[in-house]
Amino acid sequence: SNGVVSSRDAWVYNSSKKVITNNLMRMIQFYEMQREKYGQNLDKIENNPKEISWSVNLKRDFKKGIKHSFSEGFISNALYRPFFKQRIYFERSFLERPGYNDTFFPISKNENLLIGIPGLGSNKGFFPLITNSAFDFQTLMNGLIFPLYHFEERQINNPGLFDAAGESEYIRRDGVSDFILERAKKIYGKNVSKEDIFYYVYGFLHSEDYRRTFANDLKKMLPRLPLVDDVRDFWKFSNAGRKLADLHLYYEDLPAYEGVELSGDSQEDFQLNPDLYKVQKMRFPKKDQKDKIIYNSKIVLSNIPEKAYEYIVNGKSAIEWIMERYQVSTDKKSGITNDPNDWAKEQDKPRYILDLLLSIINLSMQTVDIVAGLPKIEFEEIKEENVL
Repeated sequence: SNGVVSSRDAWVYNSSKKVITNNLMRMIQFYEMQREKYGQNLDKIENNPKEISWSVNLKRDFKKGIKHSFSEGFISNALYRPFFKQRIYFERSFLERPGYNDTFFPISKNENLLIGIPGLGSNKGFFPLITNSAFDFQTLMNGLIFPLYHFEERQINNPGLFDAAGESEYIRRDGVSDFILERAKKIYGKNVSKEDIFYYVYGFLHSEDYRRTFANDLKKMLPRLPLVDDVRDFWKFSNAGRKLADLHLYYEDLPAYEGVELSGDSQEDFQLNPDLYKVQKMRFPKKDQKDKIIYNSKIVLSNIPEKAYEYIVNGKSAIEWIMERYQVSTDKKSGITNDPNDWAKEQDKPRYILDLLLSIINLSMQTVDIVAGLPKIEFEEIKEENVL
């Protein structure tokens, strides 16, 4: 599937559940006022960007006289940019092109993993990123996502004692095909699972040999991946993929990288100033001095290894994604403010953003090491029948 295209990001994405609730309630209220006032006459609708963001699909709903209402149940989390989570109002009527994201996560209790890659025409280089939530179209440029599972909905026709008539259930289907599982078992042995293949793909997509050799092809077509001949290399890629997935999925739980120094941070200071960990915009002291990050007017990180900036995803280092995205911003058209400090506040984790930055430094260092340790591949030796 493609990632989510909303056509109204400022309205349906935000760091704050409270803000996104207020925004959607206000926009839906305005939509309903317009519908009641003008019926289905599109020519008369008011285009006030402070009150609503019209799009092709929403106008079509208006013309059909479709009524909309707000439901808090549609608020969930999404990966908006690399390592930058946001609240999202995931209701199809307000997402211009949601893709199949709702079949990957049809209800909140469904657990799933998605491998994202840049889409065709990307000029930011090729690098994959795994997620366990919905994925925006520009998390990776023009991003495409491939699920470990997808879910099919069906009505419960013969409800049991605890099933309400007319309720739905979801049947889990595998994203990895039976065909390739049998091919892998034939080469590597009967213990190979679809999950092993999924992580093999994630590991292999990180291969510098692969990304360098097929750099031009990856801009124009979907990746074609070989099943390597050597069983040892298969398991090295699969195990590396699992390690990378754990890092990239659970990055918030990683400790700070040992050696990075903090100044201006203490529990005593926080007691005196509860806003100690808030950010406006992080920056480097100088453009070419990246061993130090000025977090805010009180806190400075220093002794950041140069190597940490080698982990590039979607055109910039993971560290610089955190610096860019975790800043207070206001959308010019709607006037809506997105304050990343709200995410920390709603989780009751004042240090969330600071700890996240420290974790991402650790993640970057470990990712660089794992990628450097991947097996070397001679692609001219790959058999065509073993290419996915």
